[in-house]
Amino acid sequence: MSNRGTLTLRSLDIPSIHKFGIGFDSVLDELLRVSSGPVASNYPPHNVIKTGDNTVTIEMAVAGFDDGEVSISLENNVLTVQGSQLQNEPVNYEYLHRGLSSRDFEQNFRLAEHVEVKDATIKNGILTFLLERDVPEEKKPRSIAINFNK
Repeated sequence: MSNRGTLTLRSLDIPSIHKFGIGFDSVLDELLRVSSGPVASNYPPHNVIKTGDNTVTIEMAVAGFDDGEVSISLENNVLTVQGSQLQNEPVNYEYLHRGLSSRDFEQNFRLAEHVEVKDATIKNGILTFLLERDVPEEKKPRSIAINFNK
């Protein structure tokens, strides 16, 4: 048996595939960005929960962070959650065991088009925010009639 004429894919070369992705530029750009970027941290731990056809809830553990020490921003479809503890009080004690992390963090979530943050609350050390996808009528899929010329 000869392997002549057989194409074998040895690795995923996204830049070379990009030229075949007419109309899928943003998807391929995102794949390229994800494949070349650093590995995402899992700190602080979080849950992503599908709560409906067009809604997602994200829960994030922010124990030890006080009012004004956690912020959420949305820019260019990237949701950024930042936490920075203000250490203004002098500490008069020594930790014998420190199981709760108090380090600063920044967690980014890439959102799809037309996704909005509807609500954000912190209760019992859990930051919860609701994301909802609201596609405008003119952007929803629709059928297009085909005219046959006779």
